[in-house]
Amino acid sequence: MCSGADPDLLNESPKSEQIKYAGIGGTVFFTAVMAFISGSYALYTVFDNAYIAIAFGIIWGLLIFNLDRFIVSTIKKRDNIWQELIQASPRIILAVIIAVVISKPLEMKIFEKEINQVLLEQKNELTLQNQNQIAEQYTPEINRIQSEIQSLETAIASKEKEVNDLYETYIAEAEGRKGTMLIGKGPVYKEKREKHDALLQELQQLKQDGKTKITEKEAAIAALRTKQDTQVTTSQPIIDGFDGLMARINALGELAWFPSFFILLLFLAIETAPVFAKIMAPKGAYDLKLEEQENALSVWVTQQKNQRAAVLATDTSLNEKVYYDVTEDQEVYDYKKQKAIELFRKQSDAFYKKQTDLL
Repeated sequence: MCSGADPDLLNESPKSEQIKYAGIGGTVFFTAVMAFISGSYALYTVFDNAYIAIAFGIIWGLLIFNLDRFIVSTIKKRDNIWQELIQASPRIILAVIIAVVISKPLEMKIFEKEINQVLLEQKNELTLQNQNQIAEQYTPEINRIQSEIQSLETAIASKEKEVNDLYETYIAEAEGRKGTMLIGKGPVYKEKREKHDALLQELQQLKQDGKTKITEKEAAIAALRTKQDTQVTTSQPIIDGFDGLMARINALGELAWFPSFFILLLFLAIETAPVFAKIMAPKGAYDLKLEEQENALSVWVTQQKNQRAAVLATDTSLNEKVYYDVTEDQEVYDYKKQKAIELFRKQSDAFYKKQTDLL
């Protein structure tokens, strides 16, 4: 049944013919089983649902089974093997395509650990790229705010240095080490002390205002970093889910080609085996019986066609002769003449009446 053979003819054939077609049918059947497993796994990697995957695998397996059965059953044995190869060439191409489609999902399952390693490396690389891309969105603003904080701290440090310098100046004036070189708190000392105290108040006010601004800016930086981290965390599941069918096929392509090529050759051999077995096998009793049956049907159809053509030619000849004889019959002529005269009179009366009504 799987080989597409006629069971009635096969039962009348020797046991060897039945064994041969049972082998061909078994190859077709197990190819369909492999197609079911391959299709189920391929769809499972997409939807991650066993029920949907199994349902699709059954449909895919039946489709491959029907195609293989059609390929094998339509190859007819001829006396010339080259004619058989030419006849089977489209079917061989189709078998190659089917083998490639079946082998890929199974290759992904066989090399699943290696593919997972490649996917892990790709995910890590994508994670770094994602973090860098998100950082590029927030880094300029963070740097700008940090620059403003640094400017405020520089201004405070500069003002503090100026106050310290004034402190040293009026202390040195009091001790007589600088300025007037007189020991004691004279008018110059008081002037420098007042200037120092004024700058000290400005420094304290600057520190107070700067602290408030720096706190606000640090809070803004913290908010930006939190937003950045949130965006990284939100986008990470997308990267973690980067293991679909296309990703796995691409990862498989990055592995060494020889093992995958060997598996592909294996499935090519399995898929094309029924076709080549049918071509290479010698013409047996089943093929002779099938050829005889088809020839008998062809002869019968040709006879029926020729008979219908002869009937049509005879009938045409008789019709021509009959109508020729009718044209020579006087009675028919008189009858046709009478009817023509009656029709002409009715047309004349109708035309006259129509013209009278118009007037």
